[in-house]
Amino acid sequence: MSAHESKGDQAGVEQGDLQQRDLNQARAQSGPKMTKIMVGVALGAFAFTFALVPMYRIACEKVFGIRLERGVADADLGGHAVADRVVTVQFDGSVNSKLPWDFKPHQLSMKVRPGEQYETTYYARNTTDRAIVGSASPSVAPARASGYFNKTECFCFTAQTLQAGEAREMPVRFIIDPNLPADVETVTLSYTFFKNDVLTARLQQGATSKTPASPLAAP
Repeated sequence: MSAHESKGDQAGVEQGDLQQRDLNQARAQSGPKMTKIMVGVALGAFAFTFALVPMYRIACEKVFGIRLERGVADADLGGHAVADRVVTVQFDGSVNSKLPWDFKPHQLSMKVRPGEQYETTYYARNTTDRAIVGSASPSVAPARASGYFNKTECFCFTAQTLQAGEAREMPVRFIIDPNLPADVETVTLSYTFFKNDVLTARLQQGATSKTPASPLAAP
């Protein structure tokens, strides 16, 4: 092999080594950068998922007019009990004409301190000889106080079934947000019970299907 060919081979090897070093350096530099990108994507996905709950709440309350009730921990985030403030809460109850129930609050009013949890009960009785399912629709007056009245437990969250002649105590637990406007001194919580036709029909149909058939008369 000539000296010229030997130098050419050596130059090729050196060039190959240089390219390999450049490639290794590029990989080393891109590694941390890629890690940062992946971490950023993961954090962004987590933040987006975490934000879905308040976004869902806002969509329900602002777009569809549905207010989601909050638990004790969430409801107390607005502040602590205001020791020197007392609000009067009045209670009212009625039934739709299609629902043959008696329904009324056990007490007409109570004095409460914003930020503290209180409990009251309503009384309901089915006056018929058949089981009926009812659903309660709540309302708060004045309307601008509704966003500060937080129910943590309520019979209005689910449909209620009363058997024939059955009577029941229905509890409500609530917290008045300490941020309730200072000029609101009285808040009224009202419920109207409606007959749940769909669930009542299913209930009565199920009861009919379980009733044994009458024996045939002897010939």
